[in-house]
Amino acid sequence: MWEKRQNNGNGGQQQTSSQTGTQTASQQSQTATQTGTQTQSSNSTSVTNAMPTIPQSAPAGILTVTQPPQQSTSYFKIAPSQYITFGWNFSYIIATPTHLTVSAVCQNGNTYPVGPTNGIIPGTATSVVWDPYSYQTSHPNLPLAQAEYNLRIWGDQGPDAPRAPGYLTPNSGLTFALYTPQPYTPISSGWGCPGCSGALSQYISHPAFAGVVATLLVMFLSGSALLRRL
Repeated sequence: MWEKRQNNGNGGQQQTSSQTGTQTASQQSQTATQTGTQTQSSNSTSVTNAMPTIPQSAPAGILTVTQPPQQSTSYFKIAPSQYITFGWNFSYIIATPTHLTVSAVCQNGNTYPVGPTNGIIPGTATSVVWDPYSYQTSHPNLPLAQAEYNLRIWGDQGPDAPRAPGYLTPNSGLTFALYTPQPYTPISSGWGCPGCSGALSQYISHPAFAGVVATLLVMFLSGSALLRRL
């Protein structure tokens, strides 16, 4: 009788241990599942925040230059303290670029960085100030030419990026010119006007000039004769 009860007691202990182990494993499995789900949800949220959702029907991002105006060619001096400010605004930008590249492409084919940071500025910038004289003095091997330039601005996708919804489209619509002013020379130092005498000779040799002189001469003689009769 005692042995039988002892065996039943051991069986109850084994059954209790089995149930405890099953519950522990179930709890660990649930905890692992919840942790994995939370981790996946967190990673999904991070990816969503990093890459904005851009509908395909969205227009392409546009950069419009506002200073100087694009409708005409502006001329700027290459001289000390003669700074050039280029300004613009954005439209339809959904994917903000991390940086912008600003360059001036000359008629002779040379490309020059615009701005104090070698042409690289933050992607949210709406203007840049350029000192062409400082660039000229610090780059004697690649001087700025007296010519027209094309201002080009692009984002992370490069200067030849195609139009894409929400992304910045490269801009190359502004033309400007640079020139170097001539130093002042006083007349007392012997300065002369090389084109003045040539211009006078052109006027004298023109047929209209001879006609004007003849007309004035006739008017003068006719007036003198009339005065004599009076």
